[in-house]
Amino acid sequence: MDTQHCIMSEQQQLIEEWKREKVVGIIGLGDMGLLYANKFSDAGWKVVCCDKEEFYPELKEKYSHAKFEVVLNGHYVSRVSDYIIYSVEAANLDKIISLYGPSSKVGAIIGGQTSCKSPEIAAFEKYLPPDTDIITVHSLHGPKVNTEGQPLVIINHRCRNILHLQFVESIMSCLKSKHVYLTFEEHDRITADTQAVTHAAFLSMGAAWAKLQVYPWALGINKWYGGLENVKVNISLRIYSNKWHVYAGLAITNPHAHQQILQYATSATELFTLFLDHKKEELIERLNKAKEFVFGNHTGLLLLDDLILEKYSLSKNKPTDDPTTKSLPLPNSHLSLLAIVDSWYKLGINPYDHMICSTPLFRIFLGVSEYLFLQPNLLEQTIDAAIDDHSFRRDDLEFVVSAREWSSIVSFQNFDLYKKQFETVQEFFKPMFPEANQIGNEMIKTILSHSK
Repeated sequence: MDTQHCIMSEQQQLIEEWKREKVVGIIGLGDMGLLYANKFSDAGWKVVCCDKEEFYPELKEKYSHAKFEVVLNGHYVSRVSDYIIYSVEAANLDKIISLYGPSSKVGAIIGGQTSCKSPEIAAFEKYLPPDTDIITVHSLHGPKVNTEGQPLVIINHRCRNILHLQFVESIMSCLKSKHVYLTFEEHDRITADTQAVTHAAFLSMGAAWAKLQVYPWALGINKWYGGLENVKVNISLRIYSNKWHVYAGLAITNPHAHQQILQYATSATELFTLFLDHKKEELIERLNKAKEFVFGNHTGLLLLDDLILEKYSLSKNKPTDDPTTKSLPLPNSHLSLLAIVDSWYKLGINPYDHMICSTPLFRIFLGVSEYLFLQPNLLEQTIDAAIDDHSFRRDDLEFVVSAREWSSIVSFQNFDLYKKQFETVQEFFKPMFPEANQIGNEMIKTILSHSK
């Protein structure tokens, strides 16, 4: 026991020494860069940050009382920092690393925050001085989520000093995240498996509502009420309240994501075609195969309880306890959820394999999909609605069109088109973002604590 305490004491002394002597640099003060800057500096690390040069006077004034320092550009960050984190848009990453990478301090450690690591590593290897080490990271959550307990991937790609890895781990420890160690190839495969289809589903939902000029929570609309519908609405708005490049980077720069987003659009199209053709038996057979593949080994409780989600609604059509006045929601085909389980089946992806690296959104979407397929009689009711009830036909049509549009944009690898599509939908929903984010934060907190 004394030996253990001695080792811990030595480690703590080393960390305190690093905090006195070492500097952490962050290039890019977007939402995630700012999150890291605040967390690290609050924990006692010396932090130096920058963003675009034209923003320097504004940022210098804005953060004049912050614990971190804002400097003119990445050259000033790179020359003094012992660990440099690039927190920039994926589309600009290669250009930024080529500009500031050669200024890296001798013997520095370099990392990044992008959601796709293959192009990041390629740029590091191309532009960084050979005396630098590469230890990159990825927090698998957005900037509005509490970092505690969330997965944090650490990729030790090029490290000749074992203390460098310990140094990075010590910096990241203040996030209180769960460290997961992967290669960059493993990371990109897993993030595609856990994020690409999830994002495509929610992006397509939002785009469909925007094209229909429908606010699903509006007074007089009772089509999107109930636990599953609350998840769809809140998470879709949550995504569109963020910045477009957060999702574009993963979708466009990760080759694994292309195949998955294409399959999601294909699954949505083929299932919708079965709806239109009234091929009920074929639909049942296909969905049962998907159910068996994805959930066949499922045991224990469901990740989500529909009753928990009932209160997290933006809808103004709150049902009363009086059964004579209660307005029930219309039967829903849940095409978005059916398509994701079908696409997992078609791609041979077991979503439970990567739970240790799952984002909050992935765990929630897996939870609602699981609920739909495993809650007694709900899948049967959904199939009946898909074949016999036309209440959601127009919505499902726009959803399929939107899913195919997102797939085409990703396949063209067009960041400008992605941005235009995203921001058009974002503008439509903007009035509801403050309320949606507040309710969404509460919902996510409840869901994640319930599903632990």
